[in-house]
Amino acid sequence: MSHTLNRRSFLGLSVATTAAAALAACTPTPPATGQTNRILPTDPLINDYETRRDSTGKTVTKTLTPAPFSTTMAGKKLTTWGYDGALVAPTLRGTVGDQLKVTVTNKLSEPTSIHWHGLALRNDADGVPGLTQAAIDASKDYPYSFNLPHPGTYWYHSHVEMQRERALYGALIIEDPQESLKYDKDWVIILDDWLDGVTGTPDEVIKELSKGMASMGGMNHGEGDGGMVMGHMLMGASSDFLGGDAGDVAFPLHLFNGREPENPETFTATAGERIRLRIINAAGDTAYRVGVPGQKLTLTHTDGFPVQHTEVDAVVLGMGERIDAILTIQAGYTPVLALAEGKAQMTYGLITTGSGTAPGKDALPKTLSGNVVHGGQLTADPSVNLPSKSPDRTHELRLTGGMANYDWGINGQRFDMTKPFEKAFDLKIGERVEVKFINDTEMWHPMHIHGHTFQIGTTGARKDTVIVRPKETVTVYFDADNPGQWLFHCHNAYHAERGMMGVFSYLT
Repeated sequence: MSHTLNRRSFLGLSVATTAAAALAACTPTPPATGQTNRILPTDPLINDYETRRDSTGKTVTKTLTPAPFSTTMAGKKLTTWGYDGALVAPTLRGTVGDQLKVTVTNKLSEPTSIHWHGLALRNDADGVPGLTQAAIDASKDYPYSFNLPHPGTYWYHSHVEMQRERALYGALIIEDPQESLKYDKDWVIILDDWLDGVTGTPDEVIKELSKGMASMGGMNHGEGDGGMVMGHMLMGASSDFLGGDAGDVAFPLHLFNGREPENPETFTATAGERIRLRIINAAGDTAYRVGVPGQKLTLTHTDGFPVQHTEVDAVVLGMGERIDAILTIQAGYTPVLALAEGKAQMTYGLITTGSGTAPGKDALPKTLSGNVVHGGQLTADPSVNLPSKSPDRTHELRLTGGMANYDWGINGQRFDMTKPFEKAFDLKIGERVEVKFINDTEMWHPMHIHGHTFQIGTTGARKDTVIVRPKETVTVYFDADNPGQWLFHCHNAYHAERGMMGVFSYLT
């Protein structure tokens, strides 16, 4: 099915006006000494660029209500936070060129926001309090309104401190009116590591981690083959694929669409059908190795953008990454495994054709080997290659810090949201920007850039989040074609909270 896109001539000014006062109140002011010509989210240029984007003339509307709710995990009743009272938030769907209008009704006891992960959208809708908007206060409403700029598998989540480490996230699927991929159904899969209300809270974890490794207490929750658990810290979890340390935090549970392995979600299909798996890693500290025992996956997209189709036995997703894969369904039950990389834990879902017997968790393989890749190792489909151009500007981003003091940063500096332009990385509209992620640490980091997609090297995948292994340098390129102030950071929630962030700052 195809749609004809027409140029947008008018943006919903009532929505823009409603948010303008709050945005102006929170927008950072450039320092008196230094650059004062930054293109801020309140700049008319932001709206001008929005009007240039294609439009179908259609609007997708939704109200999302972040609020506390009660649920049961591992036989334990607990209260956590989510959208619309669920561990699995509503999947939002639209088509390229549709306008998405989401009203957030905040029923939490503290401010919140929504970041639309992976989208090159207008800067004042990016959802970063203190940089692109004011946080949405408790008992207040806030309107997000923007054009859906490009197709693919994306997601949305809170961008306030540790809130994403609860259930404040959901999928955003943008359909391509010119889609050439052939499949019968799609299955949106959100993976997550979970501890809230089971062994503690995310706030307790970051408080403990911030004291550094030397101050960790004794074993509270046990130990296993995936490392030793001391307090909330996971010691010795290792992955050769990730280059060493697999993660910092001990999680009692891993979820597949909000479900524990003892109660897997089941997707119904017919033998021979081609299912598009849209896999999203919403975890805070865990990479997942995803595969189907005895079958190949055909990888078709990473972070929303098409890649040259690649058959693999498994694919590893870092936090924030997405992978689309095609799976041809066999008769009976087909398990889709998500192994917590280096942590000796797992979760899974099932596809059923209505025959056979569902396998239990204990009957499933504990490893997935063979041809295993991550999204940053794939090759872009030629249709999405960036045009050939020499870089106009190069930024070297050294990933620094370590476990001893839990003091992660960029180029030796921990980011301070109260001073977002301190040592910002400047650029100008129209530049080709070269970014070198240089990992000086002993830990892997999934690095995410807001508001843009980059290409790895000259022919690598188009992405917004990429795994950078210890002592590795990953070079990416993007076009500075979306003015504003844009955060970048490690998508390990705990590393970001402890300072591994920075800002790409457009200047006039």
